[in-house]
Amino acid sequence: MSEPRAPAWLRPTIDYGPLVVFFAAYMADGLMTATAALILATVAVLGMSLAMLGTVPRLPLLTAAIVGVFGGLTLWLNDPAFIKMKPTIVQAIFAVVLLGGLPFDKPLLRPVLGMAMPWPLTHRGWRVLTLRWGLFFAAMAGLNELVWRTQPTDLWVSFKVFGILVLTLAFALAQMPLLNREKAEPSPE
Repeated sequence: MSEPRAPAWLRPTIDYGPLVVFFAAYMADGLMTATAALILATVAVLGMSLAMLGTVPRLPLLTAAIVGVFGGLTLWLNDPAFIKMKPTIVQAIFAVVLLGGLPFDKPLLRPVLGMAMPWPLTHRGWRVLTLRWGLFFAAMAGLNELVWRTQPTDLWVSFKVFGILVLTLAFALAQMPLLNREKAEPSPE
């Protein structure tokens, strides 16, 4: 029996749906409403994944846990600092995990992206890509801290919704030369 195949719209909905809901709620009624909407949207997309596929992806599950804790603290204590720290915590965790595997020759980006990659990479390619993404996530954690601590909330929300996405896509595209250079030869069957 084969695993259920995900509809093409499901992954983008899981990845970006809560962000869209957060932004719309922020524009309509501010940060506290947006935080509550983010928590609800995150639970909804994970429930959707579980109902449709019988499983929940690990990274969105980790992010949901952090959203629940930091969003919950934001609402409970009426302190927006907690939701503003959430991207820092998520990015820092990704950085620590990715960079932490490298001294043990474990490019941990491979198990995360391996099936999503359109072509296989050499071991060296995975190591370099893991290092680059680990450093990128560390830099993004620092950048989020800088933005939320020095800028007005409106600017931070725009950075969270658009800035992080654009920087991440630009960084991913900048990795194309490495992906092409470190492409592994297909193994003979």
